[in-house]
Amino acid sequence: MFLLFPLLGVVAGILAGLLGIGGGLVLVAALAWLLPLFGVPQEAAMHAALASSLASIVLTAASSARAHAKRGSVLWPTVAWMVPGLLLGGWLGSGVAVALDDAVLRWTVAGYCLVAAWQIGFGRTRAPADGSEVAPPRGWPMSVAGGGIGALSAVVGIGGGSMTVPLLVWRGIRPVRAVGTSSACGVAIGISSALGYALHAPAGALPAHGIGYVYLPAAIGVALASILAAPWGTRLAHRLSGEALRKVFALFLLLVGVSVPWSG
Repeated sequence: MFLLFPLLGVVAGILAGLLGIGGGLVLVAALAWLLPLFGVPQEAAMHAALASSLASIVLTAASSARAHAKRGSVLWPTVAWMVPGLLLGGWLGSGVAVALDDAVLRWTVAGYCLVAAWQIGFGRTRAPADGSEVAPPRGWPMSVAGGGIGALSAVVGIGGGSMTVPLLVWRGIRPVRAVGTSSACGVAIGISSALGYALHAPAGALPAHGIGYVYLPAAIGVALASILAAPWGTRLAHRLSGEALRKVFALFLLLVGVSVPWSG
């Protein structure tokens, strides 16, 4: 049964490269179903799913970011401005999530997925009509945005792509470069959020194989497989049009949002 985690990692890696989301949302939904089968108490399953997803995202997002960087799709000045906010927001958001009960977390994740799907599928952007691209967004507003993205990402167990990608596209960045930049930002979110779930959790949160709420077999199994699969998703992202990428992203979020409340 432990082979299920690497299989999930392959899916997460492809999604990380394709959509810049670190596969976090699909991991949360799947792990919330699976972890009770491995002895995780039902009342802790959602917390453990969120924490384990975020821990695995560190390597998944790093692999995706590396692949995108080779193609020149990571806006490093934007990443540098966002990272301080992402780190602080991820730490604070994980502390809030630990204090919420299982049902509240499930409906929060579901609601977030549905809102994000609508925004990405039907929201407007400021991308120039001639196909050109603006300079990489910089400055303190990006740091503030990073704080909000990091906090909410920690609560819903994602690498922040479903917020970072729309933000950058709205600022005039081409979708494929927004995805690459989002992947790099996901590394910071994963590190601070996973540490938060590990250190904010009550003693004995998981009966075995856990550090706080991080279930190590899931986090490690997913991460090792996902770093091999992420470059596949990156290659696919560079072959799809920006509009097609938006539609794939929106449909994915819609499906996950519908499934999460029924995973408990």
